[in-house]
Amino acid sequence: MKRIRILLADDHPVVRRGFQMILAEQSDMEIVGEAGNGREALELAAKLKPDVVVMDVAMPELNGIEATRRMAENAPHARVLALSMHKDSVYVRETLRAGARGYLLKDSVAADLVSAVRAVAAGEGYLSPAVSDAVLDDYRRHVTNPIDLLTSREREVLQMLAEGKTNKEIAGVLNLSVYTVDAHRGRIMEKLNVHSINELVRFAVRNGLID
Repeated sequence: MKRIRILLADDHPVVRRGFQMILAEQSDMEIVGEAGNGREALELAAKLKPDVVVMDVAMPELNGIEATRRMAENAPHARVLALSMHKDSVYVRETLRAGARGYLLKDSVAADLVSAVRAVAAGEGYLSPAVSDAVLDDYRRHVTNPIDLLTSREREVLQMLAEGKTNKEIAGVLNLSVYTVDAHRGRIMEKLNVHSINELVRFAVRNGLID
Protein backbone atom coordinates (compact mmCIF):
# COMPACT_ATOMS: atom_id res chain seq x y z
CA MET A 1 0.00 0.00 0.00
CA LYS A 2 1.34 3.39 -0.99
CA ARG A 3 1.80 5.61 2.03
CA ILE A 4 0.66 9.23 2.19
CA ARG A 5 3.82 11.34 2.38
CA ILE A 6 3.29 14.25 4.80
CA LEU A 7 5.21 17.46 5.48
CA LEU A 8 4.42 19.16 8.81
CA ALA A 9 4.70 22.96 8.90
CA ASP A 10 4.21 24.65 12.27
CA ASP A 11 6.41 27.07 14.20
CA HIS A 12 5.85 25.24 17.50
CA PRO A 13 8.02 22.09 17.83
CA VAL A 14 5.72 20.67 20.52
CA VAL A 15 2.72 20.97 18.20
CA ARG A 16 4.65 19.30 15.36
CA ARG A 17 5.64 16.49 17.70
CA GLY A 18 2.02 15.95 18.69
CA PHE A 19 0.88 15.77 15.07
CA GLN A 20 3.78 13.49 14.22
CA MET A 21 2.80 11.04 16.98
CA ILE A 22 -0.81 10.95 15.78
CA LEU A 23 -0.04 10.52 12.09
CA ALA A 24 2.93 8.15 12.45
CA GLU A 25 0.59 5.65 14.13
CA GLN A 26 -1.33 5.29 10.85
CA SER A 27 -0.09 2.46 8.65
CA ASP A 28 -0.88 4.44 5.49
CA MET A 29 1.03 7.61 6.47
CA GLU A 30 4.64 8.70 6.88
CA ILE A 31 6.17 12.01 7.94
CA VAL A 32 8.84 13.00 5.41
CA GLY A 33 9.80 16.38 6.84
CA GLU A 34 9.10 19.25 9.22
CA ALA A 35 9.20 23.01 8.71
CA GLY A 36 9.15 25.85 11.23
CA ASN A 37 7.92 28.62 8.91
CA GLY A 38 6.27 29.14 5.54
CA ARG A 39 9.49 29.77 3.64
CA GLU A 40 11.02 26.54 4.91
CA ALA A 41 7.79 24.72 4.06
CA LEU A 42 8.05 25.89 0.43
CA GLU A 43 11.66 24.75 0.14
CA LEU A 44 10.97 21.34 1.66
CA ALA A 45 7.82 20.80 -0.40
CA ALA A 46 9.79 21.35 -3.61
CA LYS A 47 12.58 19.07 -2.40
CA LEU A 48 10.66 16.24 -0.70
CA LYS A 49 7.54 16.22 -2.92
CA PRO A 50 5.04 15.30 -0.17
CA ASP A 51 1.46 14.35 -0.98
CA VAL A 52 0.07 16.52 1.82
CA VAL A 53 1.41 19.57 3.64
CA VAL A 54 -0.18 20.12 7.05
CA MET A 55 0.24 23.89 7.17
CA ASP A 56 -0.20 26.15 10.18
CA VAL A 57 -1.80 29.39 8.99
CA ALA A 58 -0.02 31.66 11.50
CA MET A 59 3.75 31.29 11.10
CA PRO A 60 6.66 33.78 11.21
CA GLU A 61 8.59 35.07 8.16
CA LEU A 62 6.02 33.74 5.68
CA ASN A 63 2.50 32.95 6.90
CA GLY A 64 0.62 29.82 5.92
CA ILE A 65 -1.80 31.55 3.56
CA GLU A 66 0.96 33.12 1.46
CA ALA A 67 2.99 29.92 1.60
CA THR A 68 -0.05 28.01 0.34
CA ARG A 69 -0.54 30.49 -2.50
CA ARG A 70 3.10 30.09 -3.59
CA MET A 71 3.01 26.33 -3.17
CA ALA A 72 0.25 26.09 -5.77
CA GLU A 73 2.81 27.50 -8.23
CA ASN A 74 6.09 26.05 -6.95
CA ALA A 75 4.98 22.63 -5.67
CA PRO A 76 1.61 21.84 -7.33
CA HIS A 77 1.93 18.15 -6.47
CA ALA A 78 1.49 18.98 -2.76
CA ARG A 79 -2.03 19.39 -1.40
CA VAL A 80 -2.34 21.72 1.57
CA LEU A 81 -4.34 21.03 4.72
CA ALA A 82 -4.47 24.34 6.62
CA LEU A 83 -4.45 24.42 10.42
CA SER A 84 -5.83 27.38 12.33
CA MET A 85 -7.42 28.58 15.55
CA HIS A 86 -9.71 30.91 13.56
CA LYS A 87 -13.37 30.04 12.88
CA ASP A 88 -14.07 33.29 11.03
CA SER A 89 -15.54 32.40 7.62
CA VAL A 90 -13.69 35.22 5.87
CA TYR A 91 -10.39 33.90 7.21
CA VAL A 92 -11.30 30.41 5.99
CA ARG A 93 -12.32 31.75 2.57
CA GLU A 94 -8.98 33.48 2.06
CA THR A 95 -7.12 30.30 3.01
CA LEU A 96 -9.16 28.20 0.57
CA ARG A 97 -8.81 30.85 -2.11
CA ALA A 98 -5.03 30.62 -1.70
CA GLY A 99 -5.29 26.97 -2.72
CA ALA A 100 -5.71 24.94 0.48
CA ARG A 101 -7.75 21.77 0.01
CA GLY A 102 -8.76 21.51 3.66
CA TYR A 103 -9.18 23.66 6.75
CA LEU A 104 -8.84 22.06 10.18
CA LEU A 105 -9.25 23.80 13.52
CA LYS A 106 -6.37 23.22 15.90
CA ASP A 107 -8.67 22.15 18.71
CA SER A 108 -9.97 19.24 16.60
CA VAL A 109 -9.65 15.68 17.90
CA ALA A 110 -6.96 13.36 16.59
CA ALA A 111 -9.43 11.38 14.49
CA ASP A 112 -10.39 14.54 12.59
CA LEU A 113 -6.74 15.22 11.73
CA VAL A 114 -6.35 11.70 10.35
CA SER A 115 -9.60 11.96 8.36
CA ALA A 116 -8.64 15.37 7.00
CA VAL A 117 -5.21 14.17 5.81
CA ARG A 118 -6.77 11.16 4.06
CA ALA A 119 -9.45 13.31 2.40
CA VAL A 120 -6.97 15.89 1.14
CA ALA A 121 -4.56 13.19 -0.07
CA ALA A 122 -7.43 11.66 -2.06
CA GLY A 123 -8.06 15.00 -3.77
CA GLU A 124 -11.16 15.84 -1.77
CA GLY A 125 -11.86 18.85 0.40
CA TYR A 126 -12.15 18.86 4.18
CA LEU A 127 -13.60 21.43 6.53
CA SER A 128 -13.83 21.19 10.30
CA PRO A 129 -17.51 20.69 11.18
CA ALA A 130 -17.39 23.80 13.40
CA VAL A 131 -16.68 26.06 10.40
CA SER A 132 -18.42 24.26 7.53
CA ASP A 133 -21.85 25.89 7.91
CA ALA A 134 -20.40 29.41 8.12
CA VAL A 135 -18.14 28.75 5.14
CA LEU A 136 -20.96 27.36 3.00
CA ASP A 137 -23.10 30.40 3.74
CA ASP A 138 -20.17 32.66 2.94
CA TYR A 139 -19.45 30.84 -0.32
CA ARG A 140 -23.08 31.01 -1.42
CA ARG A 141 -22.87 34.79 -1.08
CA HIS A 142 -19.63 35.06 -3.03
CA VAL A 143 -19.80 32.54 -5.86
CA THR A 144 -21.66 33.20 -9.09
CA ASN A 145 -22.75 29.60 -9.58
CA PRO A 146 -23.30 27.12 -6.72
CA ILE A 147 -21.67 24.39 -8.83
CA ASP A 148 -18.36 26.08 -7.99
CA LEU A 149 -18.86 24.77 -4.46
CA LEU A 150 -18.62 21.16 -5.60
CA THR A 151 -15.44 19.11 -5.76
CA SER A 152 -14.65 17.18 -8.93
CA ARG A 153 -15.86 13.94 -7.31
CA GLU A 154 -19.08 15.61 -6.13
CA ARG A 155 -19.80 16.80 -9.69
CA GLU A 156 -19.24 13.25 -10.89
CA VAL A 157 -21.68 11.87 -8.31
CA LEU A 158 -24.18 14.66 -9.09
CA GLN A 159 -24.18 13.75 -12.78
CA MET A 160 -24.83 10.06 -12.06
CA LEU A 161 -27.57 10.88 -9.56
CA ALA A 162 -29.20 13.12 -12.16
CA GLU A 163 -28.93 10.29 -14.71
CA GLY A 164 -31.04 8.16 -12.39
CA LYS A 165 -28.38 5.88 -10.95
CA THR A 166 -28.87 4.57 -7.42
CA ASN A 167 -26.30 5.01 -4.63
CA LYS A 168 -25.40 1.34 -5.03
CA GLU A 169 -24.86 1.67 -8.78
CA ILE A 170 -22.71 4.79 -8.31
CA ALA A 171 -20.69 3.02 -5.62
CA GLY A 172 -19.99 0.20 -8.09
CA VAL A 173 -18.88 2.54 -10.88
CA LEU A 174 -16.61 4.66 -8.66
CA ASN A 175 -15.38 1.78 -6.50
CA LEU A 176 -16.66 3.49 -3.36
CA SER A 177 -18.80 2.26 -0.48
CA VAL A 178 -22.52 3.02 -0.56
CA TYR A 179 -22.00 4.94 2.67
CA THR A 180 -19.43 7.22 0.99
CA VAL A 181 -21.73 7.86 -1.96
CA ASP A 182 -24.56 8.69 0.43
CA ALA A 183 -22.27 11.17 2.23
CA HIS A 184 -21.37 12.78 -1.11
CA ARG A 185 -25.05 13.02 -1.99
CA GLY A 186 -25.80 14.75 1.32
CA ARG A 187 -23.00 17.26 0.86
CA ILE A 188 -24.06 17.97 -2.72
CA MET A 189 -27.65 18.69 -1.69
CA GLU A 190 -26.47 20.87 1.20
CA LYS A 191 -24.07 22.88 -0.95
CA LEU A 192 -26.62 23.40 -3.72
CA ASN A 193 -29.42 24.03 -1.22
CA VAL A 194 -31.73 21.52 -2.90
CA HIS A 195 -34.01 19.08 -1.12
CA SER A 196 -34.98 16.37 -3.62
CA ILE A 197 -33.64 14.36 -6.53
CA ASN A 198 -36.01 16.23 -8.87
CA GLU A 199 -34.36 19.51 -7.86
CA LEU A 200 -30.93 17.93 -8.40
CA VAL A 201 -31.95 16.83 -11.90
CA ARG A 202 -33.19 20.31 -12.77
CA PHE A 203 -29.93 21.81 -11.49
CA ALA A 204 -27.88 19.32 -13.52
CA VAL A 205 -29.84 20.13 -16.70
CA ARG A 206 -29.45 23.89 -16.17
CA ASN A 207 -25.68 23.48 -15.78
CA GLY A 208 -25.18 21.20 -18.76
CA LEU A 209 -24.22 18.11 -16.76
CA ILE A 210 -26.94 16.06 -18.50
CA ASP A 211 -29.14 16.59 -21.53
